[in-house]
Amino acid sequence: MRLAELSRRSGVPTATIKYYLREGLLPPGRRVTATQAEYDDAHLQRLRLVRALVQVGRVPIASAREVLTALEDDSLDHNSRLGTAVWALPHGPESTADDPSEEVARDTVDALLERLGWRNAQGYGAESPAYRMLVTAVGTLARLGYPCGVADLAPYARSGRQLAVADLDLIERYESPDEQLEAAVALTVLYEPVLLSLRRMAQAEESRRRYGQDAPQE
Repeated sequence: MRLAELSRRSGVPTATIKYYLREGLLPPGRRVTATQAEYDDAHLQRLRLVRALVQVGRVPIASAREVLTALEDDSLDHNSRLGTAVWALPHGPESTADDPSEEVARDTVDALLERLGWRNAQGYGAESPAYRMLVTAVGTLARLGYPCGVADLAPYARSGRQLAVADLDLIERYESPDEQLEAAVALTVLYEPVLLSLRRMAQAEESRRRYGQDAPQE
């Protein structure tokens, strides 16, 4: 397909596609003339992923490039490619080095991982962006005086484990490793607002059950 058709089928303006090409987010098409190139379904699939990352996930261009580079790294096994790609996604703010609550928060997170038996997370430790983000969140909770001990965090971790099973079940609907990797990145970005929305809706349902007009009276 030519650039105009690629734009029509993807819903991405031609000027944006040209920008993605210049930034290395989209591989060049097959040159047919000095000024024209042809693109195929692989370009369409990659363009949809780039749009999900940049437009929906608000992933910076440099980070999106890291994600796509990881997806194309054949020296890594499937698990490592998946981890590298997801690590490149934005993970939220991290604490500063002089934050006095960070050491206590780190001890809490390490104790939680030990209780759960999450050896992979323990092995990577502070190398993992998700670990560092969790330490920051726990440190903030502790600093403000909210419950954040191991017993408080464990139910959230168990729910996270169940969500991870659902995530991988979705990813495995795709046949090829490359499709699975791209789906993993896209679904990580696109499903996070779904999870946030469902959690808040569930909170409203539980609040009504406990405290609403029809709640059981003591």
